[in-house]
Amino acid sequence: MSIYLSNLGCARNLVDGEIMMGALVDNGFTMALDPSQADTIIVNTCSFIESAIDESVDEILELAEYKKTGKCRRLIVTGCLPERFREETADSLLEVDFFLGTGAYHKIIDIIKNDPARHGCLLPPPVSLPLQRYDTKRIPTTSPMVYLKATEGCDRHCTYCIIPKLRGRLRSRPVDDIIAEATDLISSGFKEIAIIGQDTGSYGTDLKTPVPLWRLLTKIAGISIQKPAPWIRFLYGSPDMTDESLIRAVASHDNICSYFDIPIQHSSKNVLQKMGRQYDEAYLLRLFDNIRSVIGDAALRTTVMVGFPGETDTDFKNMIDFVKAVEFDHLGAFIYSDADDLPSHNLPDHVPEKVAKKRHHILMTTQAEISLKKNNTHVDNIYKVLVEKQVEESLYIGRTWFQAPEVDGITYIDSHSITVGDFADIKITDAFEYDLKGVNA
Repeated sequence: MSIYLSNLGCARNLVDGEIMMGALVDNGFTMALDPSQADTIIVNTCSFIESAIDESVDEILELAEYKKTGKCRRLIVTGCLPERFREETADSLLEVDFFLGTGAYHKIIDIIKNDPARHGCLLPPPVSLPLQRYDTKRIPTTSPMVYLKATEGCDRHCTYCIIPKLRGRLRSRPVDDIIAEATDLISSGFKEIAIIGQDTGSYGTDLKTPVPLWRLLTKIAGISIQKPAPWIRFLYGSPDMTDESLIRAVASHDNICSYFDIPIQHSSKNVLQKMGRQYDEAYLLRLFDNIRSVIGDAALRTTVMVGFPGETDTDFKNMIDFVKAVEFDHLGAFIYSDADDLPSHNLPDHVPEKVAKKRHHILMTTQAEISLKKNNTHVDNIYKVLVEKQVEESLYIGRTWFQAPEVDGITYIDSHSITVGDFADIKITDAFEYDLKGVNA
């Protein structure tokens, strides 16, 4: 039997999909590259915000057509969409044969082999999902870099966020188990390992003997079985967990990317309090100043939200002024997505959609100017670049250490003498708002 799997959403979801593929192949199934050739289609969904929900539903409906025109006899939906909307999902998507919530994707083999009844659901609590182990079968799909999931769930109670409901409480994998997986991935030739979780910064705080993130990173950075040493990157930190020890650990290891992805969501005290975020603008300014004082060339990335209920023109101006003051190397922004299962839904003074979209445009225009200014400082410098793809005969795509996969810009490389999957020394010759361009040094 051949299986086609469509992965949507974040990198954590991608790892879930890679684990499902590992289990499927280990049990004798074949992964199809084309949905028209698949006996079973699986859609691993996201439902974090409205646009992600829409994308998931559109993908489900599009792939459901292969039940009419292709080999497909079974359509299975996994992940956050059925977890969030429960049995309501089955009632509204009759094209789907079975739904698995976030606590049940490890049951995919049983569901396929047991020929489930149409429109069935398996929705156990998310915390019932066994934590991934180092020897869990998995087929990575992002070579030459790879994601390593260190935690599941989140213990925070941000009023705009559905993640704790979808993924459960914070659960950290043991250090030794993560080290074993990292060692295997490095031995397999991966050149970059990105440590991820819903709240990566809080890694280890729930363990019987707490282990801080900086200690985990130090141990991974010390794995010396590949030369040059692979990049180690951690994504989705948090302002309150980015302490001096973590900053110093990054500064002390050449192969830990000096890249701090710290979503702040906002800078206005008024909005932060309504969001349930436990810091203020002064704290954030001190934090980013401290990172740059310890690591002069540190790359700073953040994510912010516009249009949160109660956000005034003054609040928005505060955020624009804050972004201009910090000058983030990279910034992502999204418009508040309302839903009646969010605590923030009950807050007063919701921002009109037209106003929120205008604010988003102003913010991203501001950041584009900052990003271009930052990128221009890289021209004529030489950087080690991880070469990821060849797009034309002499044109490649790669990333520097200050460009994270998928969320940041890329580096275009004009070359006749580099190899995909290797590091190359590249001299930057041109800069754009988000991307760079270079040649062999």
